[in-house]
Amino acid sequence: MELYYGYSGNVARILRSIGVEPGDRIIVVLKDGTVFNGILMPRQVLYSGRPVLVLKLDNGYNIGLNIDEVSDLRLVSKKQVHHHGGVEAVGRAEGLPRIVLLGTGGTIASKVDYETGAVTPVLTPGEILEWVPELAEIAVFNAREVMSIFSEDIEPLHWENLSREVYKELVEGVDGVVIAHGTDMMSYSASALAFSIMNKPAPIVFVGSQRSSDRPSSDSAFNLRAAFIAASKGPFAESVIVMHGETSDTYALVHRGVKARKMHTSRRDAFQSINDKPIAKVYPETMEVRIVGRIIEHRGKNKKAQLKNKFDDRVALVKVYPGLQPEMLETLIDKGFHGIVLEGSGLGHMPNKLIPVIARAVENNIPVVMTSQCLFGRVNLYVYSTGRRLLEAGVIPGSDILPETAYVKLSWILGSVSRDLGEVRKVFLTNLAGEFNERHILDLYPRWNHE
Repeated sequence: MELYYGYSGNVARILRSIGVEPGDRIIVVLKDGTVFNGILMPRQVLYSGRPVLVLKLDNGYNIGLNIDEVSDLRLVSKKQVHHHGGVEAVGRAEGLPRIVLLGTGGTIASKVDYETGAVTPVLTPGEILEWVPELAEIAVFNAREVMSIFSEDIEPLHWENLSREVYKELVEGVDGVVIAHGTDMMSYSASALAFSIMNKPAPIVFVGSQRSSDRPSSDSAFNLRAAFIAASKGPFAESVIVMHGETSDTYALVHRGVKARKMHTSRRDAFQSINDKPIAKVYPETMEVRIVGRIIEHRGKNKKAQLKNKFDDRVALVKVYPGLQPEMLETLIDKGFHGIVLEGSGLGHMPNKLIPVIARAVENNIPVVMTSQCLFGRVNLYVYSTGRRLLEAGVIPGSDILPETAYVKLSWILGSVSRDLGEVRKVFLTNLAGEFNERHILDLYPRWNHE
């Protein structure tokens, strides 16, 4: 069976006859007089034999229309393709910012397998662009896939590869980089890019979705538009996460990657800035970027990016809990781990019986960082005797840094800077990408997404 962008039979014949392709805007009139105006979408091969064409409406939702109920189908406008620097780039007008979309996998680049109900990363960035042709109104862009992997399978080696690819694009002079990424481990990767590429000339924008692109309630189109607007217009040049700011399609939030955490398994507004305010709000409807927080790194065409992208994969992140046994930490020492990040209780505490093991780790030139599993607030090891004992053992206090950011930063320091204990302590306690908030802003909790 010969397919036409996933369509077959009478549907394929009609689309071919009028020269319509995915990404083109069409008008469909049903026999009952109902009119639909939208973008033609490609079909999944599984359903290609059914006489249904898929249309993306202006509200971002996809609908399926039975061709037997259609009385008229007309082409309104073709998607336009321009060429920039010898690489195919899509855009509606010259003079728009130049953006590159890098695909890594994740739900935003996934389809539902309707036989199993599972979500699988099978879409290429090019297919994403066909699904969201509105991006051509925002920027002249191209896309390529640098890897196709679930975010839970990402390792430090992948951060090295991704940062190298992003660095290449920044050196080439793009106005922004958008990275399609799975949401589960997105904050780790966003932190990795924050540290491994310094003096950024343009934004690095991570974007994902909670629901796959072909679901009626998908948030992928909205998030992609918001990410492209942030990458094109944002005055910041940081590694950020752009996702829904609330459950409805009103605005997206720009979270600093080193201060963001996924706080809900399925809600659209799953991400939250911790101990900080979001950098900005993005309104896709008006293409506005409204700054609401602090900017650490500003955009600048003349800035020269610096790449230091080695990460040490022999770093452990350990959650402190009642009953944690010394053997668990001793194993890390005996197995030759190079660094340990602890998620302590409260102000940064752990059972006193474990402190001698921590002292042994430091004596073996293994840096140990203390963070808090409370998230909001900061580590203070001077209040109680347990904290003072940890300081005497050589623990590095993590202030208000997120545990996952501390893990990434320590991995980066050990891989790219030094393994000398004194130098590790000095660099870790230096605020490099806004990972520490020097201000005690009590009202950040819990009203994180309000004006």
